Amino acid sequence: MNAKLLGAVGMFAVAALLAGPAAADKTKIDFWFGNSGDIAKRVQEQCDRFNASQSDYQVVCTSQGSYDASLQNTIAAFRAGQQPTIAQVSDAGTLDIMLSGAYYPANKLMADMGYTVDWSDYFSGIRSYYATSKGDMYSFPFNSSTALLYWNKDAFAKIGKDHAPATWEEAAADFKALKAAGYSCPLGFNISRDEIWQYGEQFLAVHGEPIATKKNGYEGLDAELVFNKGKWVQFIKDLKGWYDNGEAVIKSKETGQTFVEAFAAGDCQVILTSVGDHGNIGRTAKEGMNWGVAMLPVYAGTERKSSFVGGASLWVLAGKSEAEYKAAAAFFNFIAKPEEALTWSTVTGYIPVRQSGYDYLVKNGFYEKAPYAGRELAIKSLTAATTEQGSLPGIRLGGLLQIRQEMSNGLQAIFIKNEDVQASLDEAAARGNQILRKFEQTYQGKTLP
Repeated sequence: MNAKLLGAVGMFAVAALLAGPAAADKTKIDFWFGNSGDIAKRVQEQCDRFNASQSDYQVVCTSQGSYDASLQNTIAAFRAGQQPTIAQVSDAGTLDIMLSGAYYPANKLMADMGYTVDWSDYFSGIRSYYATSKGDMYSFPFNSSTALLYWNKDAFAKIGKDHAPATWEEAAADFKALKAAGYSCPLGFNISRDEIWQYGEQFLAVHGEPIATKKNGYEGLDAELVFNKGKWVQFIKDLKGWYDNGEAVIKSKETGQTFVEAFAAGDCQVILTSVGDHGNIGRTAKEGMNWGVAMLPVYAGTERKSSFVGGASLWVLAGKSEAEYKAAAAFFNFIAKPEEALTWSTVTGYIPVRQSGYDYLVKNGFYEKAPYAGRELAIKSLTAATTEQGSLPGIRLGGLLQIRQEMSNGLQAIFIKNEDVQASLDEAAARGNQILRKFEQTYQGKTLP
């Protein structure tokens, strides 16, 4: 072996010795999330930014394909002692994991790891959904959204309107006028489980009406569903009337086009969907189409309340080492930075979860730019009124995904089978209450934190 080669081998060995301990010292943690498609890419990019920002920790981010899969896989992994350090859980699964006890509370984690967090910096409509009755944050709000009304300005101009409907009475007149003007789909909607969020839960929230007793379950596991009473019954009757008149059209994958796709194509003129769809619609909207967003309509005479946050939060699971918890805390500190809020909102459409993040976006003129204009209405909707002013804190019901399915089944009976509205909603509530009683029995003796 010649001298040059020996020298090269020697330098390689020295480099390996120097690099080896550094690599071994880097604490690696797993983060499982449920987002898929483009959002999954954006989550991975955020993980990459964190990993590149420091040399002590590495977060390995893995999509589980859906919120349901993320929760179920996390539960199975925990039972096997193979749980990730961080798991994303959708808003609907909050109570399930909160009562499991299998987590390290967010507020305690950050304090134990030496971070000072101003938890009041989180928007109240977001904070209350994930906090305990004492206001303690047990998880980190992550991809947060709320529902907005999307409207085609060009179509509305043809019926002499330059603004979106603020009330459902005004919306009814607009749908009728759009239909008379030759539009085949004034309102595009769907009645699947996933759409209960905007057409049911968000409707009830902005009207200040509960989906269940006990302050939507916040005051006890013995809550009972009451969505079959009040203004939602009238809304479903109105929606059914618009549907029968051809002024509202069901759009789904089964019909060949989702309502979001139909709006972006200019085929439907109004939809209700997440602010998280704002970016996607902006990228896919028919060329030259003028469109905007507005807060959800309310019935005339209603004092608007705050809408609910949607999306998911991040939970730190029990059973990990202090080094892994330090890594998790560092990751959370990183994603809370205002600069990250700007990047995250730019590439996803989700909203900043903290006032400081929102202020940073405003300072940088984010909402003045055409692709993002209107997204600030999501913040306005989430902060329309405080809980002291009558807004509900959120929904804290066990088996919420199953309850959404029963609500969807009730709507299927109404719209597809043409069954009576009140009777169908009463039956859906009864089936949902059976789910609540089973959940209550499972956690018998436990009190809500």
